[in-house]
Amino acid sequence: MLVGDYKGEKIDQVKKRIQEDLISKGLASKYVEPEKTVVSRSGDECVVALCDQWYLNYGNPEWKEAAKKCLSKMNTYMEEARHCLENTIDWLHEYACSRIYGLGSRLPWDPKYLIESLSDSTIYNAYYTIAHLLQFDIFGSKPGLLGLKPEQLNTHVWDYIFKGVGEYDKNKMGGISLEALNKMRREFEYWYPVDMRVSGKDLLQNHLTFYLFNHVAIWRERPEMWPLGIRANGHALLNNEKMSKNTGNFLTLYEAIEKFSADGMRMALADAGDGIEDANFMCDMADAGFLRLYQFLDWTKILLGKKANVPKPLLRSGEIETFADRVFDNEMNRLIELTEENYEKTFYKEALKTGFFEFQLARDNYRQLCGSDEQMNEKLILRFIETQALILSPICPHITEHIWSLLGKNDLIVNSKWPTISTVDKLLLQQSSFVNNAIKEFRQRRDAKLNPKKKDPKKALLPPKAATIYFTKKYPEWKEKAINLMRKLYESNNSTLPDNREIMELLNTTQLPEKKEVMPFVQFVRERVAQNGNAALSVDEDFDQKDVLEQIRDYLLCTLQLEKLDIVDIANATENAKEVVEVIKSCSPGSPLIIYNFEMK
Repeated sequence: MLVGDYKGEKIDQVKKRIQEDLISKGLASKYVEPEKTVVSRSGDECVVALCDQWYLNYGNPEWKEAAKKCLSKMNTYMEEARHCLENTIDWLHEYACSRIYGLGSRLPWDPKYLIESLSDSTIYNAYYTIAHLLQFDIFGSKPGLLGLKPEQLNTHVWDYIFKGVGEYDKNKMGGISLEALNKMRREFEYWYPVDMRVSGKDLLQNHLTFYLFNHVAIWRERPEMWPLGIRANGHALLNNEKMSKNTGNFLTLYEAIEKFSADGMRMALADAGDGIEDANFMCDMADAGFLRLYQFLDWTKILLGKKANVPKPLLRSGEIETFADRVFDNEMNRLIELTEENYEKTFYKEALKTGFFEFQLARDNYRQLCGSDEQMNEKLILRFIETQALILSPICPHITEHIWSLLGKNDLIVNSKWPTISTVDKLLLQQSSFVNNAIKEFRQRRDAKLNPKKKDPKKALLPPKAATIYFTKKYPEWKEKAINLMRKLYESNNSTLPDNREIMELLNTTQLPEKKEVMPFVQFVRERVAQNGNAALSVDEDFDQKDVLEQIRDYLLCTLQLEKLDIVDIANATENAKEVVEVIKSCSPGSPLIIYNFEMK
């Protein structure tokens, strides 16, 4: 606002007050009409009728502030949900809380009205805590454990139980004993506040906002009873389309279980999506998930020697000692930690990703590094099977319970504790990433030479039998300058890198000699930062590259189909070797380069 009593304030914050001022001064009156033409089923055009109605004044400034205070301390799991609740609290004012027809509770002070559904049941969570004491079953027609009748419950009783106020008076409190009242109060105070309320995203702008307002109003003096979390979710899609009986795109729970099994369906539901967006149940994913579960079970039976007519493989005994052992053990610890975080955040798609797909991949990578099942460490494999069952059990409880029994466990997996882990070794993670990236690069370089895009029979090559891996401990001077600049930008920009264009503009002022190679190098460093964080911006060697490569020499010889392999520090390379010029330009600390000895066919 530029003028008037509200000069300097935002329009959306003063609109309501200006409206009230104009009406109070007789300069305006309320006029209400539909947003668009509304026609009844009888064909008549509808108008807005001003009828007697009960409203809740959610526009009360003190009430709004209390609701905002509650929200500020809540976990909404997704920022989209928080923004939606914040916006709703801001614009919400009077809201009609009653109606004259339909199902619902009678308005206590005006029984001819019913409480409308979105305003009703906003603190029923509190009733849940004592429902088992008051009613025998979900129908409520028979008394519960305390033998009380509905007519005994009045305002004095509810205030004593839920608000913790009032002196005991048997006559005022429906003849209920002090012991029964205290039992209900203990139950309520044990379970409250609500840690997490789960509901559809369509209720964020009404029912869930009312839920906050009503809690802070009823427990005004006891903020420790205010809700701690709201988790909103989207709706379910089936194969990227809305479910509809008319179109035939429809699947019942019974049909899904029959088709995919209970665990296969649960896996597909978990994979359908996280967050507030609509989840997409894919039948292809359910089929694939069912197959992956079966393969894991079948492999487990073989490794445990419990598959008929299949001998148990002889695994390597002893302690965890090889590089492959240590990497696998560390990777399991990392994924267990991530999976626990994902479960706590209710990100079940991510939990499935880290707790099953990536966990299985870690096992596959370990088997590859070992060269065969027989070279895998028996203790590690048993730990893998047990841990995989535990961290997957919240999503697939049936198959993991079966695997738990195959392991000879006497208790149920559902009663077992989350696996304990040692501290994740970040340096070992870097070494593992170094190995994975190097092997990928070595294979790509080999395949590119053997299978060029433009094939010329006269230039066909035989698979190489020998190769040399070059590594370096230091960057060229121009690369060090680039990394140092990127590190400063990263640290001053809240641990994020600006876009490449901005980085290049700053680098262009430093007069680097290798202009054409700067941009690819910047992108290379950016990708390493995405993988390893701040560690990728160090110009110093964090570990002995040669030592790591020597530890996997046998695997490199096998996977690259070589008979001879040399591992050479560029600083010690023969100066007149023709490939060294290319190597010096391309090689960086943590990114070794391989030169194969190809021969013509």
